[in-house]
Parts: sequence; C-alpha cells; structure tokens
Amino acid sequence: MVEEAFDRKAVSVSTPAERPNQYYGELVFNRGTMFKYLPADIYTALVDAIENKKPISRNVADAVASGMRQWAIEHGARHYTHWFAPLTGGTAEKHDAFIEHDGKGGVIEEFSGKLLVQQEPDASSFPNGGIRNTFEARGYSAWDISSPAFILDQTLCIPTIFISYTGESLDYKTPLLRSINAVDKAGTAVARFFDPEVKHVISYLGWEQEYFLVDESLFSARPDLVMTGRTLMGHESAKNQQLEDHYFGAIPSRVEAFMLDLEIRCHRLGIPVKTRHNEVAPNQFECAPIFEEMNLANDHNLLLMSVMNEVARRHNFRVLLHEKPFQGINGSGKHNNWSLGTDRGAMLFSPGRTPKDNLQFITFVVNVMAAVNRHNALLKASIMSATNAHRLGANEAPPAIISIFTGSHLAKILDSLENSDTTDLTDLKKKSEYSLGLAQIPEILMDSTDRNRTSPFAFTGNRFEFRAVGSSANSASAMLVLNSAVAEQLVDFKNRIDVMVSEGKELNDAILTEVRRLIKENKAIHFDGNGYSDEWKEEAARRGLDCETSAPLIFDAYLRPSTVKMFESTEVLSEPELHARNEVKWEMYTKKIQIEARVLGDLALNHIIPVATRYQSTLLDNMVKLKELFGERAIEMAKCDMESIEKISSHMSIIKTKVTDMVEARKKANAIESEREKAIAYHDTVVPAMEEIRYHIDKLELMVDNEIWPLPKYRELLFIR
Repeated sequence: MVEEAFDRKAVSVSTPAERPNQYYGELVFNRGTMFKYLPADIYTALVDAIENKKPISRNVADAVASGMRQWAIEHGARHYTHWFAPLTGGTAEKHDAFIEHDGKGGVIEEFSGKLLVQQEPDASSFPNGGIRNTFEARGYSAWDISSPAFILDQTLCIPTIFISYTGESLDYKTPLLRSINAVDKAGTAVARFFDPEVKHVISYLGWEQEYFLVDESLFSARPDLVMTGRTLMGHESAKNQQLEDHYFGAIPSRVEAFMLDLEIRCHRLGIPVKTRHNEVAPNQFECAPIFEEMNLANDHNLLLMSVMNEVARRHNFRVLLHEKPFQGINGSGKHNNWSLGTDRGAMLFSPGRTPKDNLQFITFVVNVMAAVNRHNALLKASIMSATNAHRLGANEAPPAIISIFTGSHLAKILDSLENSDTTDLTDLKKKSEYSLGLAQIPEILMDSTDRNRTSPFAFTGNRFEFRAVGSSANSASAMLVLNSAVAEQLVDFKNRIDVMVSEGKELNDAILTEVRRLIKENKAIHFDGNGYSDEWKEEAARRGLDCETSAPLIFDAYLRPSTVKMFESTEVLSEPELHARNEVKWEMYTKKIQIEARVLGDLALNHIIPVATRYQSTLLDNMVKLKELFGERAIEMAKCDMESIEKISSHMSIIKTKVTDMVEARKKANAIESEREKAIAYHDTVVPAMEEIRYHIDKLELMVDNEIWPLPKYRELLFIR
C-alpha cells in the first residue's frame, strides 16, 4: 500500500488527509524549527552567521547541536551523518548513533558541537586525483551552516564540505560555495553602480530533472541496465517517439502514484518540487522545483535523485538517470536555470521600466555573454562525461558546441546598442498582446523572446538556461564554472569602468562604452538559429568556438592557462586541485567505458551468440527435414532459411571477432600509465568496437525467434502497462 511507502500518519496517495503546506519541511531543521528548538540568542547568532557568511563559535555550535539532537530524536532519528558530495558525482554518508558511554555500563544519547561541526571520513577511499596516497587517509568533512540539516530514513543528515588533510577540496560543494562567494563579491561591486545600497548578489538555480521509469522486473532482466544504467544493445521499437504523442500527454496511473509519493516525500524534506509532466520519449518524465538559492537548490537535487530511487522501488519501478539509456530516442538532461539577484530584490537578468534598470540588465547580460564566449570550451568540459557524451547533439539534446541564444527582441537591442548612441532603454519589459478573435479566450501576453530547444545556453526572459547539463550530473560541476567565469568577467568590467571614471568620464557613458565593446568582441558566441544543423557546426568552427567532440580531449579545457588563471583569481580552485580533478575525470571516463565493454562482451558471447546459434540450428534442422520430405525441391523451398543462416553466421562471426578486438584494445589501453592517454585510447579504440558489436547484435535481434531472445526488447521496456 502507498500508505506504507512513507512513514507518516494519515497521509496517503488515495486519501491525503493534509495539504502540502501542513507538512512541508517537517523533516528539515529550517529557521522555523531552529526558532523553536534553539535559545533566542543562539538562533540570532546562527541566522546572522548564515546571512552574513560569518563563522560561528564553538559555544554556538554546542547549543545548535543540542537543539538539533532533541528535534531529530523527537522525529525518530537514531543516527547522524555528515552528508557530502565527493567527486564520484553522487553523495556519501557514514552513520553514527547518538550514543556515548555513561560511565555506569550503559549509554546516553549525546551530540556535541564538535561532532556537528567536523568529522574525519577516509579521504583515500574517494576519488582524489593523486592528491592523497592510499596510506594518507585523513580527510575532513565540515558543516555547511547555509544548508539546513534534514532527516532521511531515521538519520539526521548534516550537509558538509569534504576536504583533504592538506586542505584541497575533494568534493563539489566546496568550490561551489567559493564560486557563489566570488560572483557575490564581483556582482555586488557592479550592481552598486546602479544601487549603492546593494550588499549581496545571490545566485539562484532552478533545475529540471528528466528521467526514465522502467518496470523493475524488466530492468532486472537486462544486465546492461543493472550494471551500466543504459542499454548496450537493442533495436529500436517500431513505435517510439515519432508520433510525438507522449510529450505532455496523460500521465499513466502507475506513474502518477509514484510522482505523488515522490512529491510528498520531497515536500517533507523541504524540496519545493512543483512541476511534473511526460517528456518527449516513451517512459520519460520530468519534475522541477521552485527556484532556490544555488547551494540549497543543488543539495536538494542531489537529495531528490537519492529519494527517487527509493520511492521508485516501492512502486515496482526503476529510475534511469543515465543521459542516454535508449539509443535512437530522446536522452535525459538536467536543465539548469541560472539567475542572479540582489539582496534588495532586483533580478539582474530581468528588464525593468526605467533606463537605469535596463542599463543594469543589459550590463549583466552582456557580461555573461563575454564570460561564456571566453570560456566556452571550459563550460562544455563542465558538463561532459562518458554518459552525457551519448546525449549531446542527438534527439532533442543541445549540440556539443556552446553558444548563447538571446531571441530576436534582445538581439535587436544589442545590435542597436552596438551601432547607436541613442538606444531607447525606457521600457524593455513590455509584452505584446495577441488576440485569437475568440470571445471566450482572453488576450494572450506574448513574451519578447522565444525559446530555442537547440541552444545549450539560452536567455529565457529573466534567466539563462544551461540545457547541456546531464541528468545524472551534480549540477555544481557546471554552476561553479559558470559562476567563476562570470565573476572573473565582472571584476574585469568593474576595473575598466573605474579607470574610465577616474579619467573624467560620466559613469553611465563609461558603462555604455564598455557594454558596446563587449557586444562587438563577443558576437561569435551569439547564435539564434538551429543548433542541430551541419551548417552551424561549420559556422561555429569559423567563429573560433570549441567544436571538439572527444570527451577526454574536452577535459583539457580545465588545464588551459586561461582556466587556471580564472579559477585562481576567483579563489575557487587552485592549480593542484584542477589537475587532481582532471585526473579523476579521465579515470572515471575510462572506468565507465571499461565496465560497459566488459558487460557487452559478456552479453555478446554468453547470451546472444548461444541463442543465435540455437536458432540457426533450428533453421538447419528444418532444412534437413524439408530435404527428407521433398528432395531437391527443398533447396528452393528453404531458400529464405538459407539466407537467414548465412546472415546469422556473418553477424556472429563479426561479433566474435570484434569482441576479441575490443578485449585486446582494452588490454593495450589498460597498460597506459597516463590517465589522459588511457581515456583517449578507450575513446578511440574501445568505443568504436562497442558500437560495431551493438550494430550486429541489433541485426540479430530482428532475425532470431522472439521466444528465445534472452533480453527484454525496447517495445517492452519503453511502454508502461
């Protein structure tokens, strides 16, 4: 029963007794809970530290730990854990019980500020890129006071950073927080040109999580799905997404029950999921939250991905977060909607109704364009992985070339600014009205910009949508790069304005002069056309944009001198940290391809070949029997069987040969010491062999008797019943 799916009284999918506002955030140590469980002075000190990014004293930490423990135990928690995001891309946790010796042979439940603030996970057992040796195991996790603790399955989870004994970051949260601080500092300095009262610029993130659901029994019958998260073989279904009938279609009842269960679980954990719908491909869906501050939003997405898997099992589903689990149909992304706002309530990418507001809007938009142009290769590297490489540029996904879509309205304004001194910036926020001429339909307010699904980085009215991020990724990988690049650009912009003003130029004139320069120098990144076209690939190369498609080579962008300079100037990542992270990226790429190759080789030789041989034997037996009955006439009668036998033999022969070649390619690649060169070898030699093996297996799938084919087919996997 669904009521057993989550531990709460009187709430079920069938008869919900409470509304979301009655249980929202009940498993989160948020400000309302802190106010209730902490002394007034401690609450004030903690809120002040969070809002003004200040450290807290050990006395405050002890008091917070005491209140947090009391709240957690009252909600059924038995353990606590430091919850962090290592370079594996997922999350990690080590559980400890709330117990200490009482000195009398028993135990008491305690939780101190020392345990809240810091722990020591084994740093050598997580990816570290050579920063730590196996015998150098010490690492530290430290409490992130800006992201509230929560209770998950009777465990108090405390969001933390994770660093090595020598201080280098071994996670995604640490550099993300640094990048948030960097864009805050740089953005505030520029925002004060327009509002001197601004104290902070806040980074916001709204993610859109795409995913597939498959029936658990079918999932378990596919070793490739179990081991790699994607189908390594499988001919496309006669019907997939070509009728375009799944997108925004009616949600299947089984899926809707899962979604509601997931939403209730998320709302209790303070994750503000709001939107749900069918996506483009069969069995593909999406959920999205209300926008939040970036660090909190990223924690919520990581938590959502964990909760999704648990909830899906209770509904006899498995969630596929792989970017391309099925060949030939839409892949899954995690569109990152990114925006900046001030503590005074201004959204910096939203046009206003006064020339001053709109000059601020244009200033920040143009600086983003300059940052993305300067670091377009790095932004591509930030979203690249062995799994996302399958998705980019295919079936609804953006191309592996970073460009910016602005829409015609903003494009005209930028062109006008570039070529004229008298551009009207009075009101850029107007929406045009459009009437359908139907009395029962009100007038429609039309946005000033359309949406371009082929653009990897699109301006969508009051934010930029980074659409190239992969569905299984930690969004921090992309966001920390974007924040850092924009912070670097804003610092450069501020310095140039200061020089012009010191030389006697009026502030607004100096800003317009610099804006015009940036528009002219960064035209290459602006593209509003079809990003899927071959013509764009050629044009992008002519413009000097990065067009590399090999994932191992794309990662090189992290080690370019301009990248190292940018990260060091913004104090987000040091050069040793960058080198270590790239070692991890190359190593993770190799391991994922290696696992896929091993699984494919096993399935090919131990599942597919025996079945194909058995079917071929059946055809041969049939031919023998026909000859016994009809003599020489059987040759003509069995002509089709003979052709099938020959084709099956050909496909099996090629599969066996290519599996052998693939194994040899792996052996040669594994002997390479350099992680970069090893990853390149896997990309150049192992991946092509895998693709050819798949081609011939998929051909056999169309020929071999359906009753003996050993794996569930796409037509079974892709349609929920």
